[in-house]
Amino acid sequence: MTNDERVFPAGKLPLEFLGALLARYTRTDARLVTGPRVGEDVAVIDMGDRYMVVKTDPITFATDQIGWYAVHVNANDIVTSGARPLWMLNTVLLPENKTTPALVEGIFSQLHEACEGLGIVLVGGHTEVAWGLDRPLVVGVLIGEVAHDQLLTTAGARVGDRILLVKGIPIEGTAIMARERYEDLLARGIEPALLERARNYLYDPGISVVEAAYLAAGHPGVHAMHDPTEGGLATALHEMAFACDAGLRLWAERVPVLPEGAQLCRALGLDPLGVIASGALLVAVAPEQADALIARYAGAEIACAHIADLTPPEEGILLCEATGARPLPRFDVDEITRIF
Repeated sequence: MTNDERVFPAGKLPLEFLGALLARYTRTDARLVTGPRVGEDVAVIDMGDRYMVVKTDPITFATDQIGWYAVHVNANDIVTSGARPLWMLNTVLLPENKTTPALVEGIFSQLHEACEGLGIVLVGGHTEVAWGLDRPLVVGVLIGEVAHDQLLTTAGARVGDRILLVKGIPIEGTAIMARERYEDLLARGIEPALLERARNYLYDPGISVVEAAYLAAGHPGVHAMHDPTEGGLATALHEMAFACDAGLRLWAERVPVLPEGAQLCRALGLDPLGVIASGALLVAVAPEQADALIARYAGAEIACAHIADLTPPEEGILLCEATGARPLPRFDVDEITRIF
């Protein structure tokens, strides 16, 4: 079968295929500091005295609290660059024959509340009822600013860096599982109290990494940050290694899989490493500064663990378990798609 005959499943395009597309069809100019590249989640444009950082991301899995998700998922990528999110536009696409005034107002209220909480101003967008949709979709565009000497990029990570995971996994996936499959999970024997805790993962521990990213951005030796989204932790680590041309070793026993997330993944037969994981933050930091950063997070009562190391590229991207090392799986199709 030729490349033209392939049919891609739902989820991210394969990294290699996307990288080839970007190399072939994008160009740069003198003011584009960071352009389209696999593993880089924002564009960076030189505005003279500072950089403008731009991000776009859709919300396609969640239906409940979709406006809240849209703001926080886009803000997470802005802050991982060291920037502060300031202005947002949203395209809201609504399902034919299912859209009511209450649905539309609910989404707008969620967008407003989330933006207010982060100091973001809603500056525009587009809303329509679209043919062929069975659920709402929200596509956000978020703009921020950062000083020239404070910019971080995923490609800035270096061989030898330690990779820290802040908070745990899979925060967003746990909330989605509990909200979208509540009755099914009850029928599978999951306790209502656990499901209520899981539903609340949206807010506690929360899908925002803004506070966590601000702590890392000002710490010596931090070279890059990246937030795991579609494809989960495993795919995010592949993206980091790809962006900085490095290998990677992930230590399985060090990965903090949160208890409610672990139980729901078991119940639904999902691999936690491949479940959408917004709410966690990956930080690449020089080894001599890693312990101090972990202590800084501890002082702020934010969980943080050293889970991986960046290695020379020829060593590959490996998952190290008690039984030995094997290639780290990559989830171009997020595990969460299996529940829909």
